[in-house]
Amino acid sequence: MLGAPGSGKGTQADFLAASLGVPAISTGAMLRDAVALGSALGGKVESIMASGALVDDGLMAEVVRERLSRPDAAGGFLLDGYPRTTGQAETLDQILEALGVQLDAVVLLEVPETVLVQRAVARRRADDREEVVRERLRVYREKTEPLVAHYSQRGLLRRIDGERSMPAVTAAILQELGVQA
Repeated sequence: MLGAPGSGKGTQADFLAASLGVPAISTGAMLRDAVALGSALGGKVESIMASGALVDDGLMAEVVRERLSRPDAAGGFLLDGYPRTTGQAETLDQILEALGVQLDAVVLLEVPETVLVQRAVARRRADDREEVVRERLRVYREKTEPLVAHYSQRGLLRRIDGERSMPAVTAAILQELGVQA
């Protein structure tokens, strides 16, 4: 799942995971949980997340590699929040190759920036202050948007209007993936 912060990736990943019978793997949720639990990983990433910056590629690769190697991901999975850079996309390719798995599709949820800010601030999470949200959007444009071209060139990108209702977005994604709703 690709899309700017607040585009609905997490919400859609949860709906899709239930529909498809695969785990939704949210790196953001894993990192937020680590911070809340006060784990070693949480200690490493807390200040990075609070500033709106991205956690470094090596640490994210560790987290993703470990999660994708669990038995529940063997039959498929949805990634929400990873990769976020072309470097991470290349690392993901290596992780998947080692697991003998390929990406079937990359879903891009497209939502106007004004709507993204409204959505994120309305979530009222500690790291969703407007200035942090705007910084996340700036980082997204700089670091993550290049993935749109990367996956489009590989024929994997599926563009979805993410401004519609949650059920309409879910139905559009399932249709784009060729899955009966």
